[in-house]
Amino acid sequence: MSDGPFEHLAAGRLLPWTSAEGKPCYLVGGGAGYVSRVADQIESVQLGMAGELLGHADALLTEHGVTAVELHYLARRLSESLRDVKRVADSRGARLARLVVASNDDA
Repeated sequence: MSDGPFEHLAAGRLLPWTSAEGKPCYLVGGGAGYVSRVADQIESVQLGMAGELLGHADALLTEHGVTAVELHYLARRLSESLRDVKRVADSRGARLARLVVASNDDA
């Protein structure tokens, strides 16, 4: 059973990509290096693309005569985008939780 996005709290930062086998990748360290900056950039692109996709979905869904193939394609892209956005949210939530734990340890 999974404990959710915080199960790997001590493992490091969840990166916005997976291994060749589809397993999560983590970055251990202070979070100020090159890989961390690349991850930040990729997350930014993923979130931006999600916003653009939502706009496209709104426009497509207001059209009459949209085909099943078009809706299927849109649903696949929305699913991919939601998966990316969830990974970003899980990663950021875990980092926030570590900050809270560290703050409580300092108190």
